[in-house]
Amino acid sequence: MNENLHQKSVPAEVIAQVQEKLTEVQTLLAPYSLSLTPSERQEIPKMGEKTVSFVKKAYEFATAYVDLRPPYLDTVAYDADMGDSTNLLIIGNLTEQIEQTLDDVEMIAGSEAYQASLLFYNYTKVLANQDIPNAKAVYDELKKRFPNRGRLSANAKNVPEQ
Repeated sequence: MNENLHQKSVPAEVIAQVQEKLTEVQTLLAPYSLSLTPSERQEIPKMGEKTVSFVKKAYEFATAYVDLRPPYLDTVAYDADMGDSTNLLIIGNLTEQIEQTLDDVEMIAGSEAYQASLLFYNYTKVLANQDIPNAKAVYDELKKRFPNRGRLSANAKNVPEQ
């Protein structure tokens, strides 16, 4: 088993506080939330890294040169769109960083829990073959729950035999 990187469990109180604060954020943003279907997400023009400077400069010009704005341009909506696209981008970047951190910790913790479970499973198999009390019952129960991955090569690491 590799070095255990995840050695400090996140306390239940911290998990509860994070859930509470995320629910609070969700509630704060709910009145402004919109939902897109997958096809709508695919079809709409998107502002990305390459278009940000264009959009910002166009907005600056539209604000500075009122006489050049088309009469059908809804400037109130334009202002709201620019504000939200900029401000929510900051929040979006923060949530992406948080999501990446959560994903990394969850992945490491899950991997290490799985490896420890494999060690336990394989050891119960050895103990079951030696007729140690309870070992066969534990091994048989775990064997039923072990994900069937088919036969792997003989050099596969930490994979219990079926």
